[in-house]
Amino acid sequence: MRIKELLVLLFTVTIAFSCKEVKQSDTEIDSSAEIEESKSVTDIIKERKSDEIEIIPIEHATAVIEWNDVVIYIDPTGGVASFDGQKNPTLILITDIHGDHLSAETLDALDTSNTTFVVPQAVADELPEKYASQLEILENGTSKKLAGITIEAIPMYNLRKEALKFHTKGRGNGYVLNIDNERIYFSGDTEDIPEMRSLKNIDKAFVCMNLPYTMTVESAASAVLDFKPKQIYPYHYRGKPDVSDVVKFKQLVDAGNQDIEVVQLDWYPNDEY
Repeated sequence: MRIKELLVLLFTVTIAFSCKEVKQSDTEIDSSAEIEESKSVTDIIKERKSDEIEIIPIEHATAVIEWNDVVIYIDPTGGVASFDGQKNPTLILITDIHGDHLSAETLDALDTSNTTFVVPQAVADELPEKYASQLEILENGTSKKLAGITIEAIPMYNLRKEALKFHTKGRGNGYVLNIDNERIYFSGDTEDIPEMRSLKNIDKAFVCMNLPYTMTVESAASAVLDFKPKQIYPYHYRGKPDVSDVVKFKQLVDAGNQDIEVVQLDWYPNDEY
């Protein structure tokens, strides 16, 4: 009896110890899985943050775009103080020769030693000779890939007879930036031209609307409803003496297509508008 009892006890202890080892092993696997899952989620979040496209309004027609390590200045004007806290530009895109788009004084004050300028010929002709080796000249309808971004030069010009003197066809460029999987359009100075109305697959559109130089709120809304961007950002809407009615613009777009989101940024931080 004693030998039999001893054998039973020994068998019980062996089973219990084996179960304990299995449970410990299971626990270690579960813990490891949780850590690996946590790392994966963190990596995904970091990747999403690094891939975000940040658009920073500076003033009127001037903006900064950041994507990964690429920094783009659109029509930098306003002096170096306007870019306090901004990273140095990888690319500078200039749409036209007018002072609210091209400011040689501002360019001279910025650190553009590692910058490529994307400009139409008319702008290239106005820039100081020292920038000649940094220029990529695009004509309407052409494109160029720089810093991982394909840049398309879109026509910008006036249609109204009384405004033809302001922006002639072929002189300036609007731009479509193909960044990652997004297409971002900056109109520059233009009216509701056929080339704008026929744009396709635009995610973000920055559309001007100031008189007498560009177009009315109604014309801008009509064009937007034609090419149907996912988001529309009214910009370049200050004129003399009036400022365009961006509230009315939103109402017109909303009434025509509620799938288009109207996003209002602060383009005039130093004014009361």
